[in-house]
This record gives sequence, structure tokens and C-alpha cells, in this order.
Amino acid sequence: MSQQSRHAPWILLSLCALAVFGVLVSLGVWQLQRLSWKEALIARMETRIHEPAVGLPPESTWGQLQADDYDYRHVTVSGVFEHQNEMQLFFGSGHVPGQLIQPGYLILTPLRLNDGTRIIINRGFVPQALRAPATRPATLVGGPQTITGLMRPPEPRNAFTPVDDPASRLWYTRDPVAMAASLKLERTAPFTIDADAGEPQVLPAGGATVFSVPNNHLSYALTWFGLAATLAGVFIAFVWRREATNRAKRSP
Repeated sequence: MSQQSRHAPWILLSLCALAVFGVLVSLGVWQLQRLSWKEALIARMETRIHEPAVGLPPESTWGQLQADDYDYRHVTVSGVFEHQNEMQLFFGSGHVPGQLIQPGYLILTPLRLNDGTRIIINRGFVPQALRAPATRPATLVGGPQTITGLMRPPEPRNAFTPVDDPASRLWYTRDPVAMAASLKLERTAPFTIDADAGEPQVLPAGGATVFSVPNNHLSYALTWFGLAATLAGVFIAFVWRREATNRAKRSP
């Protein structure tokens, strides 16, 4: 067997190990980039939620808004609730003051502004037994209302999200565009507003915004870098052992 033939498997193995090492390091670097992005997101969120409430962006800009431009922006808006168009969003672990954490619904009601535009307001949480508006007539407040809360973008779906049921006004993802289309509502904002917490014991229980943002990117990065280091160590040990074996064979 020629020397070139003997080295061919070794060269192929080295190239494969180098390729896998490069992929692992690239994944680690990508997670560090995601870490930087996530830390900036969390910092922006914490800053915005404590800022004084401002007015809404004008309707003419809604089509150009990006989620990062407004997510968690503290705003105030006035209008009249359209309770006939109320929707419920399933919420797995809500809380009413004085009661245990339990599943229920977020009440989403269009607010019609004086200029004819609409904003879908997440008014807050109610327990499962109070999903139907008729079971909680005190929540159907009339007349002009001023709402202060946080702007939120549409929620993404995933493979485990149940199918929405617009006919029953039951939703599992907050998608204001789809919601408005199902109710044939015109001039509806492509974002929603989470109402701030109101008085205790008053339903819906506002302040239902979830502020927990998972940030595991550093541990993921360390995992990928650790796998890369392990691969390098195993490969170096393999090379060392192979060379030691070859030297032993060449010894008289």
C-alpha cells in the first residue's frame, strides 16, 4: 500500500473533525450574539415600563412600526369599549388578588377612539368561570374610558399552539390583525395594549403583562464551546496515541 493511500483515511478524519469543530464554535459565537441581543432587549423593556406614559403613534405610522420600536412602551389612550366585540385569550396561570393562581382568560376588547381607529386592549385576567361577559356585568363599563398600559406586538405561534376559534371569540395567540379581520373591524392597530393594574378585586385584573424573558444564551454558548473543546481534546489524544503507536512500531 502506498504512503498516500495509508494517509487518505487520516486526512478525511482530520477534515471531518475540523468541520465539526468549526460548526460547534460557530454555534457558540451565535449564542453570544444572541446573548447581547437578549440583554439589550431586557434593558429596553425595564426602561420602557417605568417611563411616563405617552400618546400613541399616529395611525399613519402603524404600517411601518417594528416590534422593537414600541414593545413595552408605556402609553395612554382614551375611547369607548366595544363590548359586543369582546374576545377571550386563554391564559394558563393568571391571578386575581386574594385567590390562588389558576387558568382563565385575558379579556381583549376593542377600544374605539374619537377618530374612528381601534386599539385592542388586554384589560386583564378573569377566572375560567367568568369567561362569558354575562357572568360579569360589572366589567362591561360604558362611556369614555382612559387606558394606560404597555404596547405589545403580535404573538408568534408554534407547533404546540392550539387552533384559534374566532367563531367562539376564543383565541390562543394574540394576533390583532387576525382578530380584527374575524370581527370585520376597520382601522384597527396591528398592536395591542396591556392595561396597567387597577384597583384590587376589580375585574378584569389588569397588569397581566408577562415580564419574564428567558435568557439562557450564555449557558448554551458555554455548552457549544465545551463540546468544541472536548472534540479538540479527543482528537489531540487520538493523534498522540496514533503517533506513539507508530513510533513503537518503528523502534528496533
